Amino acid sequence: MAKKKDSIDHGDRNSTSENEPDFADPVGYVDDIPDEELCGDILRTKPKETDGVENVIVVDGIPQVGEDRLEKLRGVIRKIFSKFGHIAQDEFPMGEDGMSKGYCFIEYSSPNNAIEAVKTTDNYKFDKSHTLSVNLFTDFDKYENIPTEWHTPEPQPYRDPGSLWYYLAEPHAYDQYLIVKLGMQKGGVQGNDVQVCLNSVPEPTELLNRVGGTDTIAKWSPLGTYLATFHSRGVALWGGEKFEKINRFAHPNAEFIDFSPCERYLITFAPKAERHYDNPDVLVIWEIRTGAKKRSFSELYKSPWPILKWSHDDKFFAKMGPDMLSVYETPSFRLLDNKSIKIPDLRDFSWSPSDNIIAYWISEDNERPARVVLLEIPSRNEVRAKNLFNVADCRMHWQKAGDYLCVKVDRYTKVKKEKHETKYGGMYYNFEIFHMKEKNIPVDSVCEFKEPIGAFAWEPVGNKFAIIHGEQNNTAVSFYGVRKGDAPVLLKKMEKKRFNMLFWGPYGQYIVLALLKTPEGPLEFIDTNDFTVMNTLVPEITTDIEWDPTGRYVVAAVSAWTAKVADTGYTLISFQGKVLSKGKVKVERFGNLFWRPRPPCLLTHAQIKEIKKNLKKYTTKFDEEDRFLQSSVSAELLEKRKKIIEAWKEYRTRKEEQYGNERQKRLFLRNHTDTDELDADRSSMHEEIIDVLIKEDIVEE
Repeated sequence: MAKKKDSIDHGDRNSTSENEPDFADPVGYVDDIPDEELCGDILRTKPKETDGVENVIVVDGIPQVGEDRLEKLRGVIRKIFSKFGHIAQDEFPMGEDGMSKGYCFIEYSSPNNAIEAVKTTDNYKFDKSHTLSVNLFTDFDKYENIPTEWHTPEPQPYRDPGSLWYYLAEPHAYDQYLIVKLGMQKGGVQGNDVQVCLNSVPEPTELLNRVGGTDTIAKWSPLGTYLATFHSRGVALWGGEKFEKINRFAHPNAEFIDFSPCERYLITFAPKAERHYDNPDVLVIWEIRTGAKKRSFSELYKSPWPILKWSHDDKFFAKMGPDMLSVYETPSFRLLDNKSIKIPDLRDFSWSPSDNIIAYWISEDNERPARVVLLEIPSRNEVRAKNLFNVADCRMHWQKAGDYLCVKVDRYTKVKKEKHETKYGGMYYNFEIFHMKEKNIPVDSVCEFKEPIGAFAWEPVGNKFAIIHGEQNNTAVSFYGVRKGDAPVLLKKMEKKRFNMLFWGPYGQYIVLALLKTPEGPLEFIDTNDFTVMNTLVPEITTDIEWDPTGRYVVAAVSAWTAKVADTGYTLISFQGKVLSKGKVKVERFGNLFWRPRPPCLLTHAQIKEIKKNLKKYTTKFDEEDRFLQSSVSAELLEKRKKIIEAWKEYRTRKEEQYGNERQKRLFLRNHTDTDELDADRSSMHEEIIDVLIKEDIVEE
């Protein structure tokens, strides 16, 4: 029975194999299809050795020590890397000889901390003989799979944006200004309108009008090269004659931007980004020309905007931390000397607008006074320091040329020290003036003010400054002059005024005193050469004052963002306080107006002085152009008249040339008598007087 069953089973297997196809590879078959092509989607989900270790970094290049010195080394390493976040654990592999292997593993509690540690400490100078090489643990898989063959990248096509400074060649030197209007909400998204106009005569010329062109506001770059707009996915820069897109910077939910002074870099800040793991970059620094991300920060010390402050030449930038100041250098974007500057009780700092000098102040602590310090970068040498006592607060104000620094000091009048605490009472104010260009940087103190200080501002080009002081609705405005080697001198004091803000013209001398955001707040226009009040205006309300970059015009605006009034818009005023055009220009949903900045003049001081000296030579030409442009004739008729004049000049030139070519014919016809010059020879002319009776009246007596 068993033998029969075997035979039957064998037969069944044979019959089955005859019906099914044979999947076996033929003899000598070579499989040349890679697994990635057959099942790439499955292989991509294959677990990797680096999964789950995104928060681990590898620190190489540390000293090799024995077990007796390992704990000391561990403490030094932890001190360096604990600045970037909590260290969960670390590991220092040891060799068979009892010495450490020269590298270690550090695990943070967050991947963001690991990323920041790598960016900051890679190539860190540990000591004279050791430089750290820091990488993410997850990067090793990337480095192991580097292609062996080099492929030259394909060149990208060049896109010419045109001249980004075309507006400087405007024939009549008209300036441009930007208007942001509050847009209507559509689909839950608020988009504001962007409009750019040319301040032409007799009416402004619209150059750009984009409905919903920005989500919030728009902003000019500091030299006027770019126009920046905000969008949900980032920031866009526009430029050229047609305002084409120059570059875009992907930073979702960016709410603030700032430019470096020379426009090489752009900073975007998204305060809400720290709540999203997929976008840990809170603040990003971009290179404007290439659009490359140069540096980012995921965690920032709470400080007022701008968080990053730049040197005047874009070579350095700095940010505050808890009891420290971190200075970074470009283009490497690394921490200067690989370490921050420890400054206990640091409160604020600012850069000189003309030199690589940082001014900072620290608050009082027990028996130590407050100090204002001038620090030279990159040497970190203290070039000047000033001790201050009973200080409540300080505010630093640089003159535009960097010749002077003013520190406004708020002080307590009464200080009472008890056993466990110090009590303060009363306030007074004074100003410390640092003469930056003089030897040893002398410091002068301006007289004390017992009343509150409303505003302070340096004259942009000059050596004067103005202060608004006093109680509300009864303020005074004091003007001081500063000269080399002398203490500040009071030039003029205007009492019983109602102002809360002051605005110097971009080239000094002229100033506007204003009472903003108050119904019927006055605007006063003053020439500070002799302190003449040129004019006083009393508009319904004013929320913003904007000088144009040439100092010829002032805009007094009423913004819908600030004032709850129906008639929003702006008024164009001359520097003398004369209302131009047709008065207030009403703009529905008006938000802001910003003049387009101009880069610094390239002429030398001597050249500018020579132009001012000979300015009367061009007065007639300028006056004629002004009369022509200010006429009420339409632009079409002006263009038509211009074409007629040009056609007449062309016709006259052609006929004069024809007249000259026909000279020989005239001589032949007139027996070689040159009649062209008869008018020039007065001796051959005879004068004859003829009386002609025009009208006869007969009078009867």
